[in-house]
Amino acid sequence: MKVCTASAATNGNVSSTNDFDWTPVMEAIIQVESEGNPKAKSGNSVGVMQITPILVAECNDILKKRKSKKRYTLADRYSISKSKEMFLLMQSVHNPLNSIEKAIRAWNGGNHYSVKRTQRYFEKVMKLLNK
Repeated sequence: MKVCTASAATNGNVSSTNDFDWTPVMEAIIQVESEGNPKAKSGNSVGVMQITPILVAECNDILKKRKSKKRYTLADRYSISKSKEMFLLMQSVHNPLNSIEKAIRAWNGGNHYSVKRTQRYFEKVMKLLNK
């Protein structure tokens, strides 16, 4: 089974091992989350993708399980490229079938999201994706 890898996001060229291109989804999420402002803050969420400390910790747990020496810091949430890497890492573990709907809803509501609670967010992201 092929999955997305976070390492592909290094030179701004985001792709995955199975050639699924998450770039349009990430760009739409960035517009909904922060309108592209890397300094955006809302509660514990910061950066263009509004990443929480919990998500950083989860990414580091995934990296640890994969025996990677790489770790993310809370400051990495302000980096657009590292935010995208974290998104891709989460997709590789929690969304191996590359469901765009699941990716969008889980980004908003967590891995155990409610369809009802994530509906407005999902519609906003999809509206941007379908432009």
